[in-house]
Amino acid sequence: QVQLVESGGGSVQAGGSLRLSCAASGYTGSSYCMAWFRQAPGKEREGVVCIDTDGSTRGCYPDSVKGRFTISQDNANNTLYLQMNSLKPEDTAMYYCAAHFGSGLYCSDRFQRNDFGYWGQGTQVTV
Repeated sequence: QVQLVESGGGSVQAGGSLRLSCAASGYTGSSYCMAWFRQAPGKEREGVVCIDTDGSTRGCYPDSVKGRFTISQDNANNTLYLQMNSLKPEDTAMYYCAAHFGSGLYCSDRFQRNDFGYWGQGTQVTV
């Protein structure tokens, strides 16, 4: 059974930094697309960033986070990270890790379509 477990959220002042982690387990195969999404109260879920098996983030950074947020992965430990710098009050939201395992759409297309089969429980970020 696939599990995604996020951690690292918390409260931080504007201009500060946080690093979120997503520990993945229970999947087989070597092809995937993983992403971070966020949802603020009263707002729709928004894609934050994505990354594919080869580490490509092409088409995966919305303007709202470009230059401030960085996604990375530690394949040895099956962990996805989101480094968030220069945080703003509008970054306040519940942050979710999402994953698709297998081939199919380009990761950036899947990200744009919000088409992921596995989701974590979320971690709160308050700025």
